[in-house]
Amino acid sequence: MNPIRVLLVDDDPLVRAGLSFMMGGADDIEIVGEAADGTQVAPLVAELRPDVVLMDIRMPTMDGLAATEALRKRPDAPEVIVLTTFHADEQVLRALRAGAAGFVLKDTPPAEIVAAVRAVAAGEPVLSPSVTQQLITQVTGVNPQQGRRERALERLGLLGEREREVAVAVGRGASNADIAAELYLSVATVKAHVSRVLTKLDLNNRVQIALLAHDAGLLE
Repeated sequence: MNPIRVLLVDDDPLVRAGLSFMMGGADDIEIVGEAADGTQVAPLVAELRPDVVLMDIRMPTMDGLAATEALRKRPDAPEVIVLTTFHADEQVLRALRAGAAGFVLKDTPPAEIVAAVRAVAAGEPVLSPSVTQQLITQVTGVNPQQGRRERALERLGLLGEREREVAVAVGRGASNADIAAELYLSVATVKAHVSRVLTKLDLNNRVQIALLAHDAGLLE
């Protein structure tokens, strides 16, 4: 199998060196490039075609949030893992809404960062929707703004009844197996429903489904 191609983005050269060192021992991961600012991300992604971008949130010229938003709009965009020093941060939440697959703290043990890279490369979020809900509650409060609620409900109106049930279950943090047992479906059918939800709502991952279900007030 080809190694997972990773681009490191952080304005601190010591952080980049540390990340490069800790992932250098993994046979299935290759550091293909480094960037010190968000403005360098787009051209490097076009040139190097990484599978995963480890993205610092706070950088001086273009921060990781703006870089993530721009990157995830590209066709065949790489997955993004946000690097942060804070568990609950409005910018982290905005990065998740923009399509980041999750976040890791900068003091996360090396093995867990490597595991996170492997997970998102395999199409899995690196935090469960239940953790996302905790982040939302800490940063924004339990209840979504009314305008956001109405927009979220309108978007979810595009779904069929069963797709909506699956979306709400994803928002609660249920696994495909849990959803299958709850709704008396096969796991393969649940996977198909999740894929259709992502396609119909133009979302990137299960984390964004959870955020939308929260905004619609369906997880209260």
